Amino acid sequence: MTTKPALSEVRFLTVAEVAKVMRVSKMTVYRLVHSGELPAVRVGRSFRVPETAVNEYLEQAYVEAM
Repeated sequence: MTTKPALSEVRFLTVAEVAKVMRVSKMTVYRLVHSGELPAVRVGRSFRVPETAVNEYLEQAYVEAM
């Protein structure tokens, strides 16, 4: 069983930072957030995505080329 880190230890990324890491457009990140595929926290009018959520999403979406 893994324990969740304290919120003060979680690194949050902006939509632009997530888009840069994933090499997609900001609109793609917004679509992932709104569809629920990528969890995010709303801060005012913007979103923040936990870095661990981005890593988990990429690990699950990873397809090994044959």
